[in-house]
Amino acid sequence: MQNTQSAEPSSPLQLMPKVERQQLHDTVLEHLRSFITEGILLPGTKLNERQLCETLGVSRTPLREALKVLAVEGLIDISPNRGASVARMSELEICEAFELISGLEAFAGELACERISEQQLADIKALHQAMVASKNQHDLPGYYQRNRAIHDMISLAAGNSVLRHTYLIINRRLQALRYLSNQQSPKWERALHDHEQMLAALEARDGKRLGQILRQHLLDKRDAVLAMLKTAGQ
Repeated sequence: MQNTQSAEPSSPLQLMPKVERQQLHDTVLEHLRSFITEGILLPGTKLNERQLCETLGVSRTPLREALKVLAVEGLIDISPNRGASVARMSELEICEAFELISGLEAFAGELACERISEQQLADIKALHQAMVASKNQHDLPGYYQRNRAIHDMISLAAGNSVLRHTYLIINRRLQALRYLSNQQSPKWERALHDHEQMLAALEARDGKRLGQILRQHLLDKRDAVLAMLKTAGQ
């Protein structure tokens, strides 16, 4: 009995290092995702661990833990001999991923119109206004963060955990491309118009209409991305 008792935690404070380590891991992971999403680290870029550690002010352990998660998400490739690099997607992979995400978001929109709460709707309206303000200030990162949050909240409002999980996996691979597709002013204008239509359909609880808007919105994103990559010679 004495040995069993001595093996038990003597204080809740013993859990504190685990919490801090998880917080550090999440912070490093979010920073790296942002670097990739916002094009700071471009597809094909080899990741220099020493440089990233200096930039983030962390040791290699949390960095490598974050890199493993990003590899599972498909955002980076890790080779035993060549190290880690930002993943590239082929034209076919881009087309197929956007086709799938367009269907997922369309279905999420239909379900959201049936299940969204008044508070969730109010939060999406607030995000929309903040997104418009970011656009008017030519703040692309701020605009994209709010744009992404709106799509994310619609998927949450759908109230389907399997749909949500699948959406997150696919969307993580497309975030950088979705971000870059808004860099031209006409694309901003079109995307903003689409979001106004989305909000109107959501307020009217018109699931069929919202689904159609979301599907076309994502397919337009696909076309914009492919045109952008073609122009860049990729």
